[in-house]
Amino acid sequence: MKLSFGQKLKNLFSSKSVNEEFFEELADALVEGDLGAKNAFEITDELEAYCKSSRITDEKEITLRLREMLLSYAKAADLAPERGKVNIFMMLGVNGVGKTTTAAKIANYYKEQGNKVVMAAADTFRAAAEEQLEMHGERLKIRVVAHQHGGDPGAVVFDAAEAVKAQGGDLVIADTAGRLHNKENLVRELQKIDRIASSKADSGYYKKFLVVDGTTGQNALRQAEVFNEAVGVDAIIITKYDSTARGGIAFAAGRELGIPVAFVCTGEHYEDIQKFDTEKYTDEFLGL
Repeated sequence: MKLSFGQKLKNLFSSKSVNEEFFEELADALVEGDLGAKNAFEITDELEAYCKSSRITDEKEITLRLREMLLSYAKAADLAPERGKVNIFMMLGVNGVGKTTTAAKIANYYKEQGNKVVMAAADTFRAAAEEQLEMHGERLKIRVVAHQHGGDPGAVVFDAAEAVKAQGGDLVIADTAGRLHNKENLVRELQKIDRIASSKADSGYYKKFLVVDGTTGQNALRQAEVFNEAVGVDAIIITKYDSTARGGIAFAAGRELGIPVAFVCTGEHYEDIQKFDTEKYTDEFLGL
């Protein structure tokens, strides 16, 4: 089993003196922890300079300084829908990251908070995506707006927004297609849905969530770049997250792209979703 970053950090302190070699190995561990080479080396250089100038060699002090640095990169987003407004939360992401299930979890989460929720099956391309969302809707007793397979995803979002407006407003959770292999078509399609969602939501109440698989590391960061460039991303949702995962995506996305994290998903059940807690996430990453 692959060691977590926290375990590697402990091993490093027990086997090395705090010298140049120590910081080189720390940089390697950060790269493997999914912060990306550029971030890892810049963070390590800054930490090494700080430790030298402050004459710090103590494990606890170095770890706490690293914690402070990482905390400043990972950001939490608190994007709650407002009652009585037409809120649209768009789920973005490539196929295979658990986007449709995450849409259902988010819908259930806000339903439990007392919001009136409608789900929009705007992934009209993937075989069975609509059926999958409708199955979730039946289980959760949440209305799903769907059109025929291969239909116009923008029209689905339009109809879902109209349905929410007719009931006095609240929340549309829209599932979208994620076929990154044909980037131009995907981007054009998303931009069209984006324009419709933007025009149908009340001003300031349209948010875009990118769903990423927490175990895919730098791939997740590249996906964030593509979607952010195409339509803008307000927050990330990390799926397949547990404290042993490499987990550096939240730091990398915050540091490189300025994108916060809204939720982490920790299992298969509808309840296995929680708001992103920067301190808890950082402490788990460091093994504290």
